[in-house]
Amino acid sequence: MPRPYASGIVPGDVDEVWRRVRDFNGLPAWHPGIDSSEIEPGHSATEVGAVRKLTLADGAVVREQLLVLDDPGRSYTYNILDGPFPIRSYISTIRLAPVTATGDTFVEWWTEYDADAADEPTLDKTFSQGVFATGIAGLAGG
Repeated sequence: MPRPYASGIVPGDVDEVWRRVRDFNGLPAWHPGIDSSEIEPGHSATEVGAVRKLTLADGAVVREQLLVLDDPGRSYTYNILDGPFPIRSYISTIRLAPVTATGDTFVEWWTEYDADAADEPTLDKTFSQGVFATGIAGLAGG
């Protein structure tokens, strides 16, 4: 399975950055590629099982479900239920850690997905650069 990955440094204390990231419905506040997010009825944005419906900047809709919320580890894992990507499965994790030398936050974000081999190069670039790196840059304020 391919494993697109991105990482970066976000200015600010890890606990402050985690408060922004951990809200499963809060992606539009910091990810420039997300226009809106709505939590479907049944769970709150901080409960495992929550489903968010994201509207992307291009108008496409993606439904994702929160699978794991790990506050001590400052990470969450989710999957894609429906969306415009030609994938059979998709499990993604975003994780934060303190940069002890500077007081900033190290953010890493990756996925493992299953798709046709012919689609993998485009999907790898879309996920690693278009989703993850863009989101980390948005968190960093740029």
